[in-house]
Amino acid sequence: MNKNSSLLRLYFIAGSQDCRHLPGDPARHLLNILQKALQAGISCFQFRDKGPGSLQQDRRKQYQLAEQCRDLCRRHQVPFIVNDDVEMGLAIEADGLHTGQSDTRIEKIIRHAPPHLILGLSINNQAQALAAEKLERIDYFGVGPIFPTQSKADAQAAVGPEFIAALRRQGIRKPIVAIGGINQENLPQLRHKGAQGIALISAITRAENIQQRVQQLLKIQID
Repeated sequence: MNKNSSLLRLYFIAGSQDCRHLPGDPARHLLNILQKALQAGISCFQFRDKGPGSLQQDRRKQYQLAEQCRDLCRRHQVPFIVNDDVEMGLAIEADGLHTGQSDTRIEKIIRHAPPHLILGLSINNQAQALAAEKLERIDYFGVGPIFPTQSKADAQAAVGPEFIAALRRQGIRKPIVAIGGINQENLPQLRHKGAQGIALISAITRAENIQQRVQQLLKIQID
């Protein structure tokens, strides 16, 4: 897997819990949403199935859903990342692993991850970024939440777009993916701040027209 920052440009994150607003089977809805998002041009997908409404209590179904998502991503040659679950990521041969500050320690993931795996770490303050910048094995930082968000029950306070610029001024050179409350209206505020990509959850899972939404977001990034 070629680890270049273009893979981070439009980074979709979702799990079954993010599809509970739709009637019927949330796993089926996730696969349908992912298929449309891949066709529309997302550059990366992170399987983050955790928390209330997820399949955490049914590991068989959760693994099955993860494998189906992986297969869709491979069909479209888009990296498939697993959030936090090292065991799952290695077992189903994901393209990468992502962890947060309160999840599995990144040092443990580095010890167990094959060298070809993409590794990402969530960052929400400068001290975390400066400490992790020294770890060469980390490929990118997920930084946020940039704007207030309801997609994650455990989300921290919003840090604002200027936080990314501040990290760059502090000497942070790793690729940055901005996450949290990003939509068409506030995306222009992130331009020229130093992020290589944006990560989205509800902006895609709750879009009435997924293809149109993804293409609009891509166009804003290009213009």
